Amino acid sequence: MIVDVVMPKMGESINEGTILEWRKKVGDSIELDEILLEIGTDKVDSEIPSSAAGIIVDILAEPNDVKAVGEVIAKIDTDSSSGTISKDENVKKDVEPEPLPQLSDSAPEKEKSITNSEQIITENKEKKFYSPVVMKIASDKNVPFNELERIAGTGRGGRVTKKDILAYLNSDMPLSDSPPIAESKPVTPMLSGRTEEMHHMRKLIAKHMKESLATSAHVYVMTEVDMTSIVDFVFKEEMAFKDREGFNLTYTPFIVDAVVRSLKDQPEMNSSILDTTVNFHRDINIGLAVAIDNGLMVPNMANCEEKNFLGLCRSVHDIASRTRNGTIKADELTGTTFSITNFGVFGVSMGTPIINQPNVGILGIGAIKKQPVVIEAAEGDSIAIRSMMILTLGFDHRLIDGAGGSKFLERVRYYLENMDLDDIR
Repeated sequence: MIVDVVMPKMGESINEGTILEWRKKVGDSIELDEILLEIGTDKVDSEIPSSAAGIIVDILAEPNDVKAVGEVIAKIDTDSSSGTISKDENVKKDVEPEPLPQLSDSAPEKEKSITNSEQIITENKEKKFYSPVVMKIASDKNVPFNELERIAGTGRGGRVTKKDILAYLNSDMPLSDSPPIAESKPVTPMLSGRTEEMHHMRKLIAKHMKESLATSAHVYVMTEVDMTSIVDFVFKEEMAFKDREGFNLTYTPFIVDAVVRSLKDQPEMNSSILDTTVNFHRDINIGLAVAIDNGLMVPNMANCEEKNFLGLCRSVHDIASRTRNGTIKADELTGTTFSITNFGVFGVSMGTPIINQPNVGILGIGAIKKQPVVIEAAEGDSIAIRSMMILTLGFDHRLIDGAGGSKFLERVRYYLENMDLDDIR
């Protein structure tokens, strides 16, 4: 019996996936739950196990192809007991009962007629796809793409593996005898250098960002926050906190706590728009942007309204760690009601983040820097050195007016500057 392998659903809001790598080829045998391929989405990359045991008789998608959920991408013959069948046999099974004369015993003679150049082109085409790991190493080590194509691969089908490119960089591995047949596209002198295809995750992120800009009427307001009390608190308590909890105390939970309080005060910021209807969410699910290789993920820290400060600390550490090590689940990357992005960890003072659809607001966190600040007092003004941070609120003007956005940002500032730090020890 021929069993269809379909593009699996990786999460509630995910409708398509990108074929990254096939672990099997046509004619290979495969066991139930053995890894068949690797699929990537804008949320996460996943290894997909086989849903049946048998022989792979057809593969209907190439690496980098984008397929919709439910679309057939391969076929498995579950009646085959042998792990060695030819492509000709596969094709015959797939087109039965109508015979195909061109696939008769004369097929080997036809194969012999293939020229050497055709074989080289085919082999070169198969080696065009490189894993994200190989591409990252090539980028970090400034290996030009044409040079990468000439590395003799030892992986399946001649693919270049991580071991291959590292060996080449250590001069333990030669270039392949033949340079790539495919002609390189002309590049303008001012744009000379390495040219490569965008990573699949970056393609999808780019698509979503353009859609967000086309959907929401982005407006931004900014404010400065005096973080001196929180900075001093973290400095005093970080060692004891790490000994007790096993991870570092950061500024992010303080900001999340202030945002949650502000969302309770102004529930319209904790909503989403669908056409002309507004959904005011009961739960407060904070999307926390986490930078990873080749992109950005926004895992969902659900039900923040039910968590105390220590609970927020643990949630922030948990989802950030699992996102960076690739163990976050696809369903945990959906369902946010408000998002936070911290570009301050890279030393950036401020930015204008794009709203994470279908949210109506996103908070950008800048770096905390010491600055001279005027302190107003009844006895007279003075200048002091304070730890200041710029917050940027991006909101959807279709629902939130300037006054509403400004009031929300002011509430966040107020809660940060007036937080009862003795209560969270």
